[in-house]
Amino acid sequence: MEKENPFEIDFESYIREGEPDKKEKSIAWSIATGLQQVDGLTPSAYLYKTAKRNIEGEISIEEAKKLIDSYYESKTSRTEDDDDKEEADKVSARITELLSEKSFSFTPNQLLSIHERLFKGVFYKVKAGKFRDYNITKKEWVLNGDTVLYANADLIKETLKYDFETEKNFDYSKLSKEDAVKHITRFVANMWQIHPFGEGNTRTTAVFTIKYLRSLGFNVNNEPFEKHSWYFRNALVRANYTNMQKGIYMNTEYLEKFFRNILLGENNELKNRYTHIDYDEYIKKFGENEKSSEKNQSINDTAKIAQKITVKITVNQQKIIDVIKENPFATQEELSNIVGIARLNINKNMKKLQEQGIIKRIGADKNGHWEVIE
Repeated sequence: MEKENPFEIDFESYIREGEPDKKEKSIAWSIATGLQQVDGLTPSAYLYKTAKRNIEGEISIEEAKKLIDSYYESKTSRTEDDDDKEEADKVSARITELLSEKSFSFTPNQLLSIHERLFKGVFYKVKAGKFRDYNITKKEWVLNGDTVLYANADLIKETLKYDFETEKNFDYSKLSKEDAVKHITRFVANMWQIHPFGEGNTRTTAVFTIKYLRSLGFNVNNEPFEKHSWYFRNALVRANYTNMQKGIYMNTEYLEKFFRNILLGENNELKNRYTHIDYDEYIKKFGENEKSSEKNQSINDTAKIAQKITVKITVNQQKIIDVIKENPFATQEELSNIVGIARLNINKNMKKLQEQGIIKRIGADKNGHWEVIE
C-alpha cells in the first residue's frame, strides 16, 4: 500500500535541494510517516504542518514533539479518527527524533530503548520498553489467516542475545555488497521473528535496522520505507513462514528485494500481492501479463484468489474479525473493550469490513448478529 501525502509536503524536493539540514530532516520525516502504514495508520494534517516547520528550521524536533502532545491534550472532543491519528502523529515525531540522533549501540538493550521511546504513553495495554511475558499469534492476510511461529516468551532474552552476538562477530569484509545484503536480510528477518514486544515490533525493527545500517556505513534510501512499509512487513512474514504440507517454505526473496532497493539503489517492484501465498497459483492460472489475465477471470474460481490478494486488513480489523468469529452477538462496546480502541474507531473499521465484503449484519440492529464471510 503506497502512502498518499494529502498535505503536499514534498519530502523529495527538500532532499533534492541538497541543503544538508533540510535533507536529513526530510528523510527522517518521510520514513517516520511512511512506517505508520504498517499498522494502517495515517498521520494528521497537523502532523504534516508541524513536520514542515521543523524541516524549515522554525522549530526543533523537541518543540515539534511538545506541540503534538499539546495538540491532543487540548482536544475537548475527539472524532472517530483521533485515537489512530494520535498514535501515528506521536510515533512519527519520535521516529524522526531517533533517526536524527547519531548515537547507536548494537545491543538488545538498544532495541528495548527504541521501543520505549516510540510507544511510551501511546500503548495502554502493552508496556513500552518491556519484553512480552506471554506467547502470541497473529493472523496474517498474506498467509490467509495463518500465523508465523514467534519466539516463546521464556526464550526472548536468550534468543536475542544469541542472534546479536552472532551478528556482532560476523565478518563482512570478505563479502560482496550483494552477499552482504543477503546476510543483513536474514539477520533482520530473524530479529523480527522473535517479536519481543506485544505490539509495535515492525516499527521498532525498522528504526533499529536503519540505525544499524547507517552504523555499517550504508547510505539508506528512504523511499522503500516511506512508500512500501506494508510490503516490508509482509516480506518479513514470508521470510519466517513454513508450511510443508502446503509446500510453502521460508522465503527471503521479497525482503531481499526491499533491501536491495534501499542499499544497492535497485528499483525492484514492491507490490503486496506478490508476497501473498496464493500469488504463485494466481500466476499459474492467469500468467505474468496482468492485463490479459484480467480478461480471463470470468467465473473462474481463481478470480476469488485475485480478489483475496488485493484486500488489506489492519491489525485492529483482524482483531474485530476474530472476536466476531468467537461471539457473533458482540456489541461495539464489547469490541471496544476487547480490541482496545475507541468505540467510534470500532464503528469505522466495521464499516470498512462491510464495504470489503468481509463481514455482514444478519437481522435487526437490536436482535441481529454479525457474520464473517469466509
